Parts: sequence; structure tokens; C-alpha cells
Amino acid sequence: MMKFLMLSLFMTPMIINWWLFMLCFMLLVVLFMSLSHTSSYFSNISGLFGYDLISYSLITLTYFIIFLMVMASYKIYMTNMMVKEFLFMLVLLNLFLTLTFSVDNLLMFYIAFESSLIPTLFLILGWGYQPERLLAGYYLLFYTLFASLPLLLGIFYMYKLSSSLSFWLLDVNMGIWLYLSMIMAFLFKMPMSFVHFWLPKAHVEAPISGSMILAAILLKLGGYGLFRVFLFISFYSMNYTFYIVGVSLFGSFMMGMLCMCQYDIKSLIAYSSVSHMGLVICGIFIFNIYGLVGSLIVMVGHAFCSSGLFCLANIVYERSHSRSLFMNKGLLTFMPNLSMFWFLLCANNMSSPPSLNLLGEIYLVNSIVSWSSYTLIFLMLILFLSCCYSIYLYSVVQHGSFFKGLFVHSTINLREYMLIMFHWLPLNVLVVKFDTFSYCL
Repeated sequence: MMKFLMLSLFMTPMIINWWLFMLCFMLLVVLFMSLSHTSSYFSNISGLFGYDLISYSLITLTYFIIFLMVMASYKIYMTNMMVKEFLFMLVLLNLFLTLTFSVDNLLMFYIAFESSLIPTLFLILGWGYQPERLLAGYYLLFYTLFASLPLLLGIFYMYKLSSSLSFWLLDVNMGIWLYLSMIMAFLFKMPMSFVHFWLPKAHVEAPISGSMILAAILLKLGGYGLFRVFLFISFYSMNYTFYIVGVSLFGSFMMGMLCMCQYDIKSLIAYSSVSHMGLVICGIFIFNIYGLVGSLIVMVGHAFCSSGLFCLANIVYERSHSRSLFMNKGLLTFMPNLSMFWFLLCANNMSSPPSLNLLGEIYLVNSIVSWSSYTLIFLMLILFLSCCYSIYLYSVVQHGSFFKGLFVHSTINLREYMLIMFHWLPLNVLVVKFDTFSYCL
């Protein structure tokens, strides 16, 4: 694992050249996938580092999404808007995220987990679009830090009791306050419904690179953290599963209803992310094998799908300079080729075959219903609303009469087609290798 961390650090000089930086990250994805192997146990251990299939999936996803972020942020390169600083932020973000997913020490995990917030905050504040990005940055910062301080205190307390901070050696008698301190930071990060208010604001004000990394990776930090802390709090957690699952299911239903009321494209996609993450929380907290495998698959599938939808929204925004659903209508007549990608990704967002989202939701629905049959009514409503707001997004953007006040003159170029294709292909091709995910635990 150390060789990839060092390789990430040595990529810093590449920020002098945009295309070389993109090429290096593309090669980094190939190198990591070819030189590493997936296994259901923690392997390739070196000092504090190592990884299992969950870490392997999320590290590979991190490298791939950062490569796509550079491809999507071509406007920064064209306008020469602090290009080197932007690429340096991506190197820092890559370093912190790789550390987060590869360490086996709880304190190191916490430091890397919180450090990933800093480059993200700079992306929003430095390259965001509206002045409201300052308020969005405050929301992102203080929501995360509010839940993270109890986690830090809990880590210190656990070290006092166990004299170790390795995930594999911790064994303490849990209490309700220690339990809450261990899980709240991750529930805020996912985010769980009712503590999600920072996410739509951050997505709406972030540049395309910020929205992609938020949707694809930073939301998964919460799920990854829950996977890790459940190694030593799972038995105590059984007492409170009912409350967390109940809140998450009801919250996912409410988020689906809110999606139907949105008039901002990015806001609608952000609320749909909260709805999907609610199912992931349920799968993790129910703690059976179907739920854990389904949570991992939905996290990976949602990363590609949500990031691709944000890229489509940005392609439209760069031409119409508006994210409003009322302004961006009738794009089928103006961008007919892009309409196919809108349809494919909206269909995948409602978990159509053969996407990873469908596979993951099959696992999750099985696990949640086997836990309690009373959840079936909420699951039906959540999945029905998922179809409703995905169809709503596609039909409103593509159909209707084109707004006459817009003067749009540029067509879609090859880079943008490739960008969307790089999101869609893994989302629908990885499903043929689903046996890899099925033995992750």
C-alpha cells in the first residue's frame, strides 16, 4: 500500500501539465487494479496499512473519479483559473482519501477522515459559482465537525480501555454514549436523513469537481467508517437497530417526496443521493450478510450514477447558465445525442437492469424484509418514488418547449461524451463480476 501512497505524493510535480496529470491518474487506476488483488480478508499489510475488498473497491473508485474530475473540469483549464492550485487540491484529496481507506488504526483513520474535508472545502470556496458558496462551506464544515468531536473523544476513551487503536484488537464494553460517539460522525457524513441539510447546499454551490467527489467518494466515507467500527460495536448495536432503520426508511421516503418538489437539477440529484444512502444505512445496521454486501454494491453503483448525473447537469449548465428545471426544457431538440445518456443514467438511477444499483437493491431489499416484514410498505414507496423522480428529471429536462430567452450555440464535444461513457460503462459492466462483491465479508 505504501508504494501507491508514495506514487500519489510523487505525482505533485505533474500539476504543471493538465494532460499529463490526467494521464497519470488514468495509469494509476490501471496499476492499482493490476498489481493488487481482491480478498475477503485484510491483506497486503505494511505497518499501519493494508486493505480488504471494501478498501480495494473504494480506493480504485477514488483514483477513477479524480481522473474523471480532471476531465470534467476542462473549463478551469481553458479559463486558466488557478489551474495548478486546483490540481494540487486534487493530489491532496487523493492522498487523504487513500489514507482513509487503507489504514487499520482508528486515530489515523480519524485524522485522514477529517483531513479530506479541507481540500473539498477549498474546491467549493475557490471554484464555486455563486457567493452563497461561503454559506455552503460553513454548513459542510460545522455539520461535520459537530459530529466528529465526540468521535475523537470516544477514540481517546477506547485507547484508555484497550491500550490499542487497531480495528482488529479493540474490545470494550460499549455504553450508549460511547456507541453514539462512534456512529454519529459517519451518519452525518453519509448523510442520514434529518442531518442531511449540508449536502444539498454543498452540491448546489460546488463546482462540477466538488459535486463529483462529494457524491462519489465523500458520502461513502460514512459507510466505510460504519463497516470498520462495526467490527467491535456490532453486538451492542443490535439493541438500537430498530431506531436507526426506522429513521432511515422514513427519511428515504421523505427525500423521495422532496425530490418531486425540486426545481433545481443539482438539488434534485443531491436529494436522491440522500434517499439512496438511507437504504445503505439500513443494510449496514441490520448486519446480515445480504445487507452488508448490498450496501457495498449500492455505494459503488451510486458513485458512478450520481457523479454521471452531476456531469450531465454541468454540461447543460455550461451552455444555458441555469440549473432551473423551468429554464432547461426541450433539450431533446437541441442536444438529441445527449438525451440518450440522460435516459440511460436516469434509468440506472431508478435501478434498472443491468446496473449495479439494481443488484445492490436486490440484496438490500432481501436483507431488510428478512429483518422485518413491516418494512415492506416503506420499501415499496421508496422504490416507487425513485422511479417517479428519475422519470420526472428526464421528462422535464428533455421534453417541453425550449426557453426562447436562452442563446445556446455550442454543441457537445467528444470529451463530454467520453466523460459520460466512463461513468456509464463501469456502472453496467461490473454487474457481470458481481461474485467479487459477494464474498467481501
